[in-house]
Amino acid sequence: MNTRSRLLAAAASILLIGMFVWPIWRIDLTAPQYPEGLGMEIRIGTIAGLTPYDLDRINNLNHYIGMKAIEPEAIPELAVMPWLVGGLIAMGLLVAALGRRPMLYAWTTAFATVAIAGVADFWRWSYDYGHNLDFENAIIKVPGMSYQPPLIGTKQLLNFTATSWPGVGGSLAFLAMALAITAVVLAWRTRTARPVVAAALTLAACGGGKPRPIAYDEATCASCHMGITDRRFGAELVTSKGKVLSFDSIECLATFYVRHRDVARSVWVTDYARPGTLVPADSAHYVRGGETQSPMGVGIVAYADSGLAARAVARGGERLGWSEVVTLVEQTGAPHAALHLIERGVGASR
Repeated sequence: MNTRSRLLAAAASILLIGMFVWPIWRIDLTAPQYPEGLGMEIRIGTIAGLTPYDLDRINNLNHYIGMKAIEPEAIPELAVMPWLVGGLIAMGLLVAALGRRPMLYAWTTAFATVAIAGVADFWRWSYDYGHNLDFENAIIKVPGMSYQPPLIGTKQLLNFTATSWPGVGGSLAFLAMALAITAVVLAWRTRTARPVVAAALTLAACGGGKPRPIAYDEATCASCHMGITDRRFGAELVTSKGKVLSFDSIECLATFYVRHRDVARSVWVTDYARPGTLVPADSAHYVRGGETQSPMGVGIVAYADSGLAARAVARGGERLGWSEVVTLVEQTGAPHAALHLIERGVGASR
């Protein structure tokens, strides 16, 4: 588990402690004869009136319509609930401490199961009290009438308005459930993201064939070892193992390719019309000579657009394909022959 998931699991567990402090649910009854209203709270181990007399008054009213008396000690769920919630708190803190995803998933599943079962049991309990009436002993008999309070919201029952809402403890339990689910989502995303990232890195390392931006003014040419500075001529070769080699010119790239074509996975050249943009070498259009001089003096430039290449040819250049560039370098020894001429010229000038 990541740190956020562990913190969320711990926070959710701590929030559940609120169920031991505050009521889980609250039901209020208002009527003209009870201007201040009556009410009862469902707590983690009992049911109590809002005042010391409210539960007795509600039971007396229920007797008139044939409803059973609400006796907390006769409801077995109230005896079990503290143990269930206590177990969830302890298990959640253990999950946060150990940080095991399977434990988080099991805990959240148990939490959700207890929560759903608790709400369903509360509805079943209220249905039983509101529908299974003792008509023989009821003083007020209304055929077809039931007195089940709402699970959440407001409902009119004869001249009483019944309102049912989660108490502070119940609200904290819902918030804890949301935090637990969030912890699961974060843990799951981390687990699924790692294999995806690993696969992507492995693909790149094993030769995904994609180039990377050339570090102009920093990188050196893998062939002639000169600095790479001109963004119009840079080139790259990706080896079968995913290593990316940078070159200062197309002729240097071709020279290296002639010697090591068996390890080349993909070859890339810069589009002369878009400096810094690499395109596949075998789909580019090359022009040699004319008005342009490349860093190594052979004068080969590449265009991604055939129309721009045709215009350069019209200005006196020679059109080539990638295979012809390779053949030219292979037959003439360029660019090293050109480099030697440049070096000789520099030496003579000294």
